[in-house]
Amino acid sequence: MNAVKEFLLAIPVPLWLKIMLASMIPFVEARYAILFFTDMGMPFWQLFCLSILGNMIPVPIIILVFRPILNWLKKTKLLHKFAEKMEQRTVKKAAQVQKYEALGLLILVALPLPGTGALTGSMVAALLNMRMKYALPVILLGSVIATFITTGSLGLIVNFIQMF
Repeated sequence: MNAVKEFLLAIPVPLWLKIMLASMIPFVEARYAILFFTDMGMPFWQLFCLSILGNMIPVPIIILVFRPILNWLKKTKLLHKFAEKMEQRTVKKAAQVQKYEALGLLILVALPLPGTGALTGSMVAALLNMRMKYALPVILLGSVIATFITTGSLGLIVNFIQMF
């Protein structure tokens, strides 16, 4: 993760854009983008809002194009196996979500674990043919919850360490 942070810091763009770009990276997303930039002097609420906004930018795009791109990739010789693996991984998560629909999607996105988050939630929503007007608010809420969990945990750890 340090390599990702160093790469982002080296890009000659404003800090707010670096935060948003970090939030769009799979496995980093909003929840870890905040951790990358907490020491940069930006007020927490701005950092939080920029991270969430950046995390949500690819969501509607993924919901709209994931399934057609996946179907096209499955037809290619070179990327067929990759597309099959991606579909299997997403279908596995989709099966868990399908039972509980919006609540399942919320839980998937809100758990701050590798392989979960807004981007995975978007792919699952696409495979489940969820309507954008239902999927977007659920994914946004899940992203906010995951980010609060992550940053809240960090705050507790920092306060604990400062006690000693």
